[in-house]
Amino acid sequence: MIENVTNTDDAERRSAIVLLSGGLDSATTLYLARAAGARLIAVTFRYGQRHAVEVEAARRVALAAGVSEHLLIDLDARVFRGSALTGDQPVPKDRVPDTGEIPPTYVPARNTVFLAYAVGLAEARGATDIYIGVNAVDYSGYPDCRPEFIEAFQRLITLGTRAGYEGRPVRVHAPLMHLTKVEIIRRGLALGLDYGLTRSCYDPDAQGRACGGCESCRLRLEAFRQLGLRDPAPYAIHEPPA
Repeated sequence: MIENVTNTDDAERRSAIVLLSGGLDSATTLYLARAAGARLIAVTFRYGQRHAVEVEAARRVALAAGVSEHLLIDLDARVFRGSALTGDQPVPKDRVPDTGEIPPTYVPARNTVFLAYAVGLAEARGATDIYIGVNAVDYSGYPDCRPEFIEAFQRLITLGTRAGYEGRPVRVHAPLMHLTKVEIIRRGLALGLDYGLTRSCYDPDAQGRACGGCESCRLRLEAFRQLGLRDPAPYAIHEPPA
């Protein structure tokens, strides 16, 4: 099922597809794409993720950003089995990042599938750009968040699409690739992004509050702490670090 939320009609502007999960990184990427002046088509996927609270966060962020369209796409959850984010295995807490191992929260081929969908949509809509919020600094060991992956996917687009064959391939942008979480938040705040709208937790409670202990929460909380700010997202823990 595809749910399409359209806010405005500005079809004369060039279009860009933005992959929007509702988390901190993707929301910042959306605001960076907006600052570039494109007509924005935000795309959010529902794929059986246990942190589906992000989907509602994506709705809020897309509305606040004034995107032209927001597509919510349902994918068959069976494709993404084998991850702590889509199955019954526990989300690890207090994991040490950068251990060299791929964490259990890795979702099989997720970014490959998402980008492939975005490429098809871009060609169908005449969009010139795709934005994705992957990051190689605080990337937690996911192989599909590295520069090599984005570069390889760009080659695939050039070789495997009509637009690429005709010499005008859709361009993939990963503007957060080499930024720290602190730098990402600074960029978003400068663009007017309200991070209270976003959700990043891998294991939220029934009320949608972040756990504060998963790797995503810890990276986020530490970045706000370094900035001397309190994370405006709700947490189940009584007093998240400031």
